[in-house]
Amino acid sequence: MNEVRKDIEFVKTSSKGQVVIPSSIRKKLSIHEGSVFVVTTQHDIIVFKKVKTEITPEDLKTLNLVEEAWNDIESGRYKLRSKDDFFKELKEW
Repeated sequence: MNEVRKDIEFVKTSSKGQVVIPSSIRKKLSIHEGSVFVVTTQHDIIVFKKVKTEITPEDLKTLNLVEEAWNDIESGRYKLRSKDDFFKELKEW
């Protein structure tokens, strides 16, 4: 769990709307110039998923799970979990 918490950093957007991914996260995920991401949003949450050069079925599955989770939250259908359980499941993603 502590490993996940180390990855939380604050960033700002530039005048062009650009966001810098902190170097610790770029190194951990092998993000280099030209890396490709799929981006989605729900309310004020932005999700970036690193992909190869195309979106795979697994990538689409992940994005659908995020959308389903937000629908569950908005409709009041959600699970209460401990912080440890939450980070364990997040790490599995």
